[in-house]
Amino acid sequence: MSYKSVYFIGIGGIGMSAIARYYKFKGLEVSGYDRTESELTQRLVSEGIGVHYTDSPEMIPSDPAATLVVYTPAIPADLKELVYVQSHGYRVIKRSRMLGEITEGQRCLAVAGTHGKTTTSTLTAHILTESGEGCSAFLGGISKNYDTNLLMSHTPTVVAEADEFDRSFLQLHPEIAVITAMDADHLDIYGDLEHVQEAFRTFASQVSGTLILKYGLPVSTSDTGAEILTYHLSDTRADFYARGMAPDELGHYIFDLVYPGGVIEGVRVGVPGWVNVENSVAAAAICLRYGIAPEKIKHAIGTFSGAKRRMDVHVNRPGLTFIDDYAHHPQELATSISSLRQMFPGRRITAVFQPHLYTRTRDFAPEFAKALSGVDKLILLDIYPAREEPIPGVTAEIIYDPATAPQKVLLHKEQLVDYLSREPLDVLVTFGAGDIDRLVEPIAQMLEKR
Repeated sequence: MSYKSVYFIGIGGIGMSAIARYYKFKGLEVSGYDRTESELTQRLVSEGIGVHYTDSPEMIPSDPAATLVVYTPAIPADLKELVYVQSHGYRVIKRSRMLGEITEGQRCLAVAGTHGKTTTSTLTAHILTESGEGCSAFLGGISKNYDTNLLMSHTPTVVAEADEFDRSFLQLHPEIAVITAMDADHLDIYGDLEHVQEAFRTFASQVSGTLILKYGLPVSTSDTGAEILTYHLSDTRADFYARGMAPDELGHYIFDLVYPGGVIEGVRVGVPGWVNVENSVAAAAICLRYGIAPEKIKHAIGTFSGAKRRMDVHVNRPGLTFIDDYAHHPQELATSISSLRQMFPGRRITAVFQPHLYTRTRDFAPEFAKALSGVDKLILLDIYPAREEPIPGVTAEIIYDPATAPQKVLLHKEQLVDYLSREPLDVLVTFGAGDIDRLVEPIAQMLEKR
């Protein structure tokens, strides 16, 4: 690359920040804009990356020939900085194209799917790192083992979270890939489930070696030239599956991992919940196909600490548990709540949910209501708009009204911590992809004082 600097518009996003760190590591000048300060942008600043929070074209490096501009499609098209670079001779590319360029010429291991991809890709990177093989990794969450969303290695292997938003994953051409799920999501982009699945099949066509599918997904040999293998939590018709699953007293599952040609006995997952058994089977499948020894895979799964905001345990003592989770799609919520029920049988679950996006709330309101009806008490917050303008008639009430949880309440985000301080709590979980994460630490501190 002949550029001296890389400028990021939307630098605070989880995927954007990983690429920003990558170019800082490579010795380039890195800076960028984001709308609001966050823990992630504060970390970038502490690492020597300049970040500002006003839409100011004068903050952009002044030499178009020496500056590459990377932007996320999550920002508005009329942002002054984006309009400026597009009209002043800068090379301007989407984040997804940047990731595609970085992975070219390396062995790319990609994890795609409408849910489960962050934990699965983070665990895959951990197995490769812990085994001594090494990899670089661009993750959609913060690995708790390494406290970062970017791993760097001299091994020419890259683990990438393949994001379906804006069809970003179609910039990747992996050697080995997993598809975890193909549910309807991002309908503001795709329109309907058929087009979501069509995009995943296009992604499948770009895999050169082995495609590992969640058993039952609608992808066939006519869609890809890659070898197709399947995985599942427990279905013995899959090529990879868990056998004899049983939780220990802390909710961590122990199981035998069955794979073509063998069994890895007595695998214990380092993070709790049955959903992480399924994620472990998928990550192990990638690593077995890659060539990592079974015993090294078993050890690494046991030392995995998870990704922040993915079934992330903050308080866990007799009579009081607090977990934070990124779930923001009805299927993710249903899976997480099912996992919590198995982890904490007989206990009372209180869930706080912050809906993410007006379009997603509009498109899936009945499904959200059904999934959230599985808790004992639902606390529903206002919709987090992210990149969207309000849609008339689309409010949290269209989830709240049909929800049938035994108890439910609507709150503004600012009321939450005080409300919880007066609530009888047993198992508390916060769900959402908006800014609910900023309340996690205040809630945990309040609960620790109880």
